Amino acid sequence: MLGTGAASCASRSRFPVISLILDRVTWWIERLLAYAFIAAVTLNFLNVIGRYGFGATLLSADEIQIFIMIFMAFLGAAVVAWRDQHLRMDVLVSMLSPPWRKLVRVAELATIAALACFVLWNSSYYVKQMFIFGRVSDMGGVPMWIPHGAVALGFGLIAFITLLRLCHILTGYPADGGVERESAAP
Repeated sequence: MLGTGAASCASRSRFPVISLILDRVTWWIERLLAYAFIAAVTLNFLNVIGRYGFGATLLSADEIQIFIMIFMAFLGAAVVAWRDQHLRMDVLVSMLSPPWRKLVRVAELATIAALACFVLWNSSYYVKQMFIFGRVSDMGGVPMWIPHGAVALGFGLIAFITLLRLCHILTGYPADGGVERESAAP
């Protein structure tokens, strides 16, 4: 359901409109990726039937499935980043006092933002080159800027989300716009 769960922090956020937009964007990304996954499984199934039942295959099936997985990995990472549900090794950090936890969180967010911006910059350049040269995939004829664009888009969203969270912390709002992270079970 849209607007529920850990990512729904619009009412407690310094930037409620941005948070609401990110809630909706990640909700749509999640659904589109689910449908893409269903399409990839269907394509694989049809290819197996064709290969073993009729001796014919869809030449671009494997390539298209790989492109779908690229979208799932990088756009899915943005959804996970918005929900703040990525894996975290915080056993030692949880034992620190609140000011030290905040310092570690700021350092963590700054590092993630810097790395995401670095990948965004480089992958955007590569996407531009693929577009200019008109490069297409070998079997499916898919323009290569599309799957490479998933990397840029995913890391762009991660950078934006991370910078938004960093703004929350540095301006005195609760970490992550009031979103309480669930601690791991003991």
